Amino acid sequence: MGRDHLIPESPVKSMWTLALFDLPVVSTEDRRNYSHFRKALLAEGFLRLQFSVYARYCDSREKTQTTLRRVRVELPPQGEVRFLAVTDKQFAEMTVYHGKKTKKAEDQPQQMMLF
Repeated sequence: MGRDHLIPESPVKSMWTLALFDLPVVSTEDRRNYSHFRKALLAEGFLRLQFSVYARYCDSREKTQTTLRRVRVELPPQGEVRFLAVTDKQFAEMTVYHGKKTKKAEDQPQQMMLF
């Protein structure tokens, strides 16, 4: 990924970054790599939406790009990982079903996380 900008320029500030991944878990090393990557996402403030789908709220484009740069160095050697940035409004419009019941999408965090 030799791109200078991980996220295209836009006037939108707050956004959610989705991490979607399909990683092998056949060997012990595969499982270790999967676990390491998952823990790296959690350490960066991502929350699990579904198996292999994590999301993180960022209140600025710069924070989103910084987060992606830090997570990129944790990418496992095998498998596929995709990152998708959507606006807070788009994320809030997501329809979520739990069984046949509709569930509200996650809210943006009420407080900032400090590391």
